[in-house]
Amino acid sequence: MSKTISSGVWPTMLTPFTENHQLDEPNLERLVDWYIGQGVHGLFAVCQSSEMFKLSLEERVLATRIVVRQAAGRVPVIASGHTSDSIEDQIEEIKQIWAEGIEAFVMLSNRLAAEHESDEVWKANAERILQAVPDVKFGIYECPYPYKRLMNPALLQWCVSTGRFLFLKDTCCDIQEIKDRLEVLNGTGLQLFNANSATLLESLKLGAAGFSGIMANHHPALYVWLTENWNTQPEKAEQVQDFLGLASAIEGQYYPVDAKYNIQLSGIPLTLTTRVKDAAGLQTHQRTLVEQLKRYSDRLLAELT
Repeated sequence: MSKTISSGVWPTMLTPFTENHQLDEPNLERLVDWYIGQGVHGLFAVCQSSEMFKLSLEERVLATRIVVRQAAGRVPVIASGHTSDSIEDQIEEIKQIWAEGIEAFVMLSNRLAAEHESDEVWKANAERILQAVPDVKFGIYECPYPYKRLMNPALLQWCVSTGRFLFLKDTCCDIQEIKDRLEVLNGTGLQLFNANSATLLESLKLGAAGFSGIMANHHPALYVWLTENWNTQPEKAEQVQDFLGLASAIEGQYYPVDAKYNIQLSGIPLTLTTRVKDAAGLQTHQRTLVEQLKRYSDRLLAELT
């Protein structure tokens, strides 16, 4: 394979909305600049954190266009967004989003076969897509919605054999499974990016390429520090890992509203509006937790740098 994806931190990007639930283009541009200012190595646009199942195809294409344009080559951009059920419709979605200049299109593992269908069905549908868009490079995201379909080592080996896959957003949250996957991927062009904060450091030691998870919307610079320094500053890396693992417990609180609140605290004037949750549902004590998390994150980063 002639091309690889940059290692490091790839945040699963949020989508800013106006108060009336329209795409907030100026704040999406500001958000791109904020991520890049935090030192991230790439941007994963139009994903589950972006509320892609609540975006029209026109909005998914527009969001991709804005992110690519605003990134302006400073970091690479990948994107997903094939939310349709039929493979034919997915191919059209892939074509339109790929045309915006992304590095790879990230396929959702659950879009290529129904929950009850076999890996053979998955491979057959994947092959249809690969043949329909021969110039596209791909990633895989084990998206939990509408159901989570994990990639076993044999299926990953098939993906490697195609020479078309560069990126795996791993959501298995199992360090032994991650180890087994990395043994298959070692020396190939397909790199594993862990989405689970608790297992991140151990996965980096095993050969994972980096992090691509929702907590990079809360304190991306700490994930950047860990992925860049874990091997040269092992004692500090253990301390940072302990914090990141514990802090990730906030994932179950009120995402993505709480992450938008954290970014508000960083000075980006986006609203708390989402299409998946009522912003008013972020309770006072939950706001306090986000504020405490940000203060502690900022102090820890200052100590490291």
